[in-house]
Amino acid sequence: MIRLTMMAGAALALAACTPNGGGTASAGSEAATAGETIRFATDRCFGTCPVYSVTVRPDGTGTFEGEQFTAVTGARDFTLTPAQYRAFADRLAAFRPAEVERRVEPGSPLCPNHATDMSSVDVTWSGGAGGTRHLHQYLGCVGEDDRDTRTALRTAPELLPIAAFLGERPVGR
Repeated sequence: MIRLTMMAGAALALAACTPNGGGTASAGSEAATAGETIRFATDRCFGTCPVYSVTVRPDGTGTFEGEQFTAVTGARDFTLTPAQYRAFADRLAAFRPAEVERRVEPGSPLCPNHATDMSSVDVTWSGGAGGTRHLHQYLGCVGEDDRDTRTALRTAPELLPIAAFLGERPVGR
């Protein structure tokens, strides 16, 4: 009964997410993310956006690698609960592309209008039944669905126990 309740909650959480540009996620996103390693990385911006990557594994292990404008630089290992892993995976599931690679960046049809000097996020899902998938999302794309995408991607790391590694600066702000 508890497992059924958790599955229903996860389904509701996924339903609340709005994929960027429609059709971003595969039909089996939740099933595809089960057992996957997820790597989330930020890129430089014109300013002091934190540059780092975080890798989480379904076994409850994670690695943070701070590069620039983070409280720590270099690699730091951490552990996360199954609930933290699931929440992070669920937050990102709506953006997991059906195709192997999806790039949303200035100059692409998916980002015809954009603000300059913003950060990008790269998310790679690997090791699951759905095969490796990669999303590159420029956070400066301006469109109706882009606000929800930016918010979801910016706040996803807040679901992980890495606040002390990041410091006071959230991603892309």
